[in-house]
Amino acid sequence: MKPRIDYQTVAPEALRAMSGLERYVVGSGLERSLLELVKLRASQLNGCAYCIDMHTKDARARGESEQRLYALSAWAETPFYSDRERAALAWTEAVTLIADGHAPNEVYERARQQFSEKELVDLTMAIIAINGWNRLAIGFRTVPGTYQVRQREQAPADPARS
Repeated sequence: MKPRIDYQTVAPEALRAMSGLERYVVGSGLERSLLELVKLRASQLNGCAYCIDMHTKDARARGESEQRLYALSAWAETPFYSDRERAALAWTEAVTLIADGHAPNEVYERARQQFSEKELVDLTMAIIAINGWNRLAIGFRTVPGTYQVRQREQAPADPARS
């Protein structure tokens, strides 16, 4: 696979805007492990090989178990996730696949039982961000397998490429 466009070089201002959203999400106070699961699940749904590779590596580096990573695509059928994580994953699927069900009330209510209004907005912003990164990586063919985990104190300049 060959990349189509190096979007970071071509449109650095756009990347700064996306990175600003990513910094907000990382600083929102939501659990980093939860955010990694959300990013990985949305990337699975979107078929973004680069982001699946990245977020699997990042989740492992942060101590996520292999069992939970392997079972994520079938999370609803396993006992490996907390109620809060299940609500976040259901909301991730509803928002990522918005055309399929327009974020059903029952999924929203489940999420509201686990998240405050602010947390739910922050979670939704995280879902919006990863869906955006997925579309950049898929659309411009960012090559999977090249991502290397590094220590991060704050969001990288380009989370889909770092």
